[in-house]
Amino acid sequence: MEEILIPLIATIIIELGVLRFLGEKSRRVLWSSVVVNILTNVPLNVCAHCLPSIDWVYILIGETVVVVVETLWYYYFVRSLKQSFVYSFLCNAISFLTGLLFILVFLS
Repeated sequence: MEEILIPLIATIIIELGVLRFLGEKSRRVLWSSVVVNILTNVPLNVCAHCLPSIDWVYILIGETVVVVVETLWYYYFVRSLKQSFVYSFLCNAISFLTGLLFILVFLS
């Protein structure tokens, strides 16, 4: 359970920070970020834990699916495809790279 909960909480905090940094003030968008992260991060991490080893192809596919899903999710709230893609891409890139850095620094 910790393997799923800790990355989820970290992702939510990081992505809320990214959205605020990008200037998002709408509570509706910010709270929807929490919901969409629960819907996308949990299945992604469950699938990642099912892999026998790190397979970057599957990680890339999973992250791409997450970016697409979250782009569509944010589009519902902000009604701008460009803005929703920027939100999704930057939030996911920064949270992924932060997680990777954490793994390299603390778990290697």
